[in-house]
Amino acid sequence: MSTDETFISHLVELRARLIRVCAGILLGFLPCAYYARELYSLLAQPLLEKLPEGGQMIATEVVTPFFVPMKVAMMVAFVITLPHTLYQIWAFVAPGLYSHEKRLVLPLVLASSVLFFCGMSFAYFAALPLVFEFITHFAPQGVAVMTDIGRYLDFVLTMFIAFGITFEVPILVVILVRVDIVSIEKLKEVRSYVLVGAFVIGAIFTPPDVVSQFMLAVPLYLLYEAGILVASVLQKSDNRERSPVSPPAHEKDAEHELEK
Repeated sequence: MSTDETFISHLVELRARLIRVCAGILLGFLPCAYYARELYSLLAQPLLEKLPEGGQMIATEVVTPFFVPMKVAMMVAFVITLPHTLYQIWAFVAPGLYSHEKRLVLPLVLASSVLFFCGMSFAYFAALPLVFEFITHFAPQGVAVMTDIGRYLDFVLTMFIAFGITFEVPILVVILVRVDIVSIEKLKEVRSYVLVGAFVIGAIFTPPDVVSQFMLAVPLYLLYEAGILVASVLQKSDNRERSPVSPPAHEKDAEHELEK
């Protein structure tokens, strides 16, 4: 098969995989769209629980009450069909990988997906309630906290992405060590810089309050330490596999007698 034919076959395969990914997301979107209002209410629960009695959310544009729940339904559909999407990506790239690369890539893909879900869950159950508690507590007297549903969705998505990416830090550390870009010793040396950088990132990607900054910076640094620990364990395992097996004791005695 010529190079052009191979390239075209890869494009055809890629097209087929993309169609399957889009079809999977569409099938997941249909039931989510039916429950779009309930899904948005669930997403807004961390804020609604912290609003004062009689507090509510508002819509400042005509089409917002329709499009915002549909966006939430699409986001949920993407999340629940993510395993199918990852499988299609894996099926496309796997034939071009060596066996040792397959052993590395597949666990990393699965672990990164789980960690991203954990980051979103941490943001929803831990970070957002504390952030909204802090914000509503410091609202001046006589000021009604009434957030636009579109702005709220943008804020929550930003928090989900920030915490989801933060929880990917162990994966990044392991990859950097496995491809020999940086050593474990060097990662340990720059711990203090990473700690400062974690709080800088927390200040940039979270609201301007101390609570949310700490909620992002502390897990980021702890996950960095977890990445160093995992990378050290994997490196020791590789060293044991590469080390030559020592000959049995009776063979050593035989060799010693021959030398005499």
